[in-house]
Amino acid sequence: MQQTLLFKANGKLLITGEYLVLRGARALALPVKLGQSLQINEFPDDQPQIIWLAKAPGRDWFRAHFSLPDLDITATDDKKKAAKLQLILQTLNLLAPGHFQSEKKYIIETQLDFEPEWGFGSSSTLIANLASWAKINPYTLLQLSIGGSGYDVACAFAENPIVYQLDKLRPSIEEVAFRPTYRDKMFFVYLGKKQDSAISVQAFKDMSDDNNLADSIQQINDITENLVSTNSFEYGCKLIEKHEQLIAAILGKEPVKMQFPDFSGTIKSLGAWGGDFILAMSEWPEREVKDYFAAKGLKTFFTFDQLIKIKSFEK
Repeated sequence: MQQTLLFKANGKLLITGEYLVLRGARALALPVKLGQSLQINEFPDDQPQIIWLAKAPGRDWFRAHFSLPDLDITATDDKKKAAKLQLILQTLNLLAPGHFQSEKKYIIETQLDFEPEWGFGSSSTLIANLASWAKINPYTLLQLSIGGSGYDVACAFAENPIVYQLDKLRPSIEEVAFRPTYRDKMFFVYLGKKQDSAISVQAFKDMSDDNNLADSIQQINDITENLVSTNSFEYGCKLIEKHEQLIAAILGKEPVKMQFPDFSGTIKSLGAWGGDFILAMSEWPEREVKDYFAAKGLKTFFTFDQLIKIKSFEK
C-alpha cells in the first residue's frame, strides 16, 4: 500500500551573533517565509531503494539513487551533493534504526522556495524535515552529520523571530517580538557570492581563541538584547555598526559597507562574511534603495515584510 507524507520547514537569516553563536553568544535569528518541502512516497517493492529528486525554483537541482539497506550511492548527477546527503541519511539511520525498511522503495522529492545559493538554509531545512519524518531530535541529526550551531534548525520550526543560544552545547530558544517600527527601512540584498558556511565556520574555529572572545561575546549579547527592544532607527543602526566592527576585528576583514561607500545608511553582513545576503538600513525610499543595488548588478532584493515570517502579526 502506497503512503505519501509531506513536511515543510522555514529558511533563516542570522541578524546578530554570526560565528560567535558557536561560542555561546545570544543571536537574533529570523525565520523567513521561503523554505523547503519534503515529500515522501513509499510503497512495497522487491527492489528496495531511495530515489531522490531535489528541486530548486523552476528546475531540477540534483538527483541521486541510494540502495537499501546499505545506503550506497548507485546513481547521481552531483557526487558532492549526493555524498553530503548520504551522510545525513546514514546518520538518520543510526538514530532511527530500521526507519528505511528494506522491503520498500522510497521516492523522495524536495522543493526549495529559494535559490540554493542564497544561504537561506537548504541543508538545515532538509535536516528539520527529515528529523520530523523520522521522529528524532533534529539537533542531534545536525551535530552527528554536518555540524553547526543549530540556530538554522531552530528557525526551521519557528513561527516568529528567536534569540538562540548554545548553553553548554544545548540549544536555548526564546521567541521574541522583533517587529521594529522602522522595518520599512530594512532591506535584504543578495551579494551573488555564495559562501560555504562549513568552510567559513572551520576557518573561524582555526583562528579564534576562546579566552579572547569573552568580552566580544558579552558585547554581542548586549547588542542582541538592545536590538530586540529598540524601535529607534538611529539606535538600531548604531547597534548594527558596532556589531560589524566587532566581527570585522575578530575575522580580520573589512566590513561589507566598505564596498558601498556612497550608500546612505548602514549595511551588515549576514551569515558567512563575503557573500550571501546583506542587511541594508536606510532612510532612502524603498525604490531608491532597490535602484541603488540594481545599478551595481544586485537585483535580488526583499523588504522586511516580504521576507520575514512573523505569525503573530500575519492575517
